[in-house]
Amino acid sequence: MTTLLHISASPRGEQSESLAIAATFLAAYRQTHPDNDIQTWDLWDGSLPAFGPAAAAAKMAVFAGVEPAGEPAAAWRAAGAAFERFAAADEYLFSVPMWNAGIPYILKQFIDVVSQPGLVFGFDPELGYTGLLAGRKAAVIYTSAVYGRGRPPSFGSDFQSPYVRDWLNWAGVADVCEIEFRPDLAVADAASGRQAAHAAARDAGKAF
Repeated sequence: MTTLLHISASPRGEQSESLAIAATFLAAYRQTHPDNDIQTWDLWDGSLPAFGPAAAAAKMAVFAGVEPAGEPAAAWRAAGAAFERFAAADEYLFSVPMWNAGIPYILKQFIDVVSQPGLVFGFDPELGYTGLLAGRKAAVIYTSAVYGRGRPPSFGSDFQSPYVRDWLNWAGVADVCEIEFRPDLAVADAASGRQAAHAAARDAGKAF
């Protein structure tokens, strides 16, 4: 059975534009993939482990070919469990609001937790990195309240979509569909942009 994992980086619940668009995507996806399993990982639910000194020590030990022990070993097991939950899926849907020109810190924490040697990537001193998640695909929903393409620099910059796209490609996920909703605050009515984003999500969900 094919499994799609929705990874939510928004803490705003029913007030979230990215989650509303994700719901439209998933409704369309269910219509064309009725036998597929859909799971959700709310990154704010407390299940994501920290990646602090012990985990960093474990990562460096693994890079050096040494088995982590003690507290680093426990942190490494927790990171591994998070990765297994992530890697168990065949397809991904990310809902990503823009925070301060970038991504929510909880999504960065998720990326730092699962992006481990031998799990998400391999490394060769001469050839560099190799993504280990080849064959999977992802859809990403980006929302922002101020930044928008073509607006002056005073309206912000986009370190959100390039970061997520680059990370997915680096991990080996080359098939990436992107959906954006970036309403212009200078225009009182954002309904047309919202409608277009939901239409794009509906089309993407059917074709995914």
